[in-house]
Amino acid sequence: MDKNQIVKSNQVIEASYQLSAVEQRIVLAAICRIPKSQEITDDVLYPVSVHELQLLGVHEKTAYRDLKEGINRLYDRSINLTIENKSIKMRWVQEIQFLDSQGTIGIRFSKPILPFISNLSREFTKYALSDIAGINSGYGIRIYELLVQYKSIGKRELSVESMRKMLELGTKYPLFADFKKRVIDTAVEQINEYSPLEVKYEQKKTGRKVTHICFSFKEKARKISQLNPDSSTDKFYKLTDSQINMFGNQLCQLPELSHLAVGNQSYEALASKIKEMLRDPVQQKQFIPHLKNLGFKP
Repeated sequence: MDKNQIVKSNQVIEASYQLSAVEQRIVLAAICRIPKSQEITDDVLYPVSVHELQLLGVHEKTAYRDLKEGINRLYDRSINLTIENKSIKMRWVQEIQFLDSQGTIGIRFSKPILPFISNLSREFTKYALSDIAGINSGYGIRIYELLVQYKSIGKRELSVESMRKMLELGTKYPLFADFKKRVIDTAVEQINEYSPLEVKYEQKKTGRKVTHICFSFKEKARKISQLNPDSSTDKFYKLTDSQINMFGNQLCQLPELSHLAVGNQSYEALASKIKEMLRDPVQQKQFIPHLKNLGFKP
């Protein structure tokens, strides 16, 4: 089995929890380290390196900082599972270690969660770690997993209520228009941009209220650039320092990019992060539509 393959119990895919994109990348990179054909114990420390996060789209200048901050937050995170009509709350991690000299952290998963992140469970979902590289929305990664569960069918209908519960939105985005814009649209845009899936969705109403989201999706056709590595249809815009400074300060104020902020990160810190991302050929792509809206002319 591919060492970069993610295997998760469907109960975990549909569980209630909220992790940032970086926290999810750390969890997924560690899951890849779990032997898929061996008995799982909670005695093993699974390493995650800065390099692995960089491969998943984290900028090299912030990768180790993001790794350390992400694992510290992850240590306090929990997940709520429903098993045989019982609601069970458990922690993701019971121990973390820092190997600063190696640019690596170590994760010891909590014992209760191990059966749900291995293929020893009867029902599980598989996908490649590279599928979510570039998706920097925590909601995007979660929704991608929910769709991959139904990959053989190509359709999935989810109630707005169940999605809010799974994403642990609580009182966040109470208006459907905000939920659609900042959760659904952001997720679908990034899934279409970076993952192997091409996704569309429709809204389903009960009376006058939108109550369900009906997703339809399929594997993307292979691009010419994938068939011929020497050709490329992706364009990177080399912005001047003044352009990066100006647009970085504007982009950090956009509500639809608020998911890039870490914790209570200030606008100044977020602007600095976005400016670095604008210099990166891979990460710059997500900002192009916003740049054009702000007046950028390629």
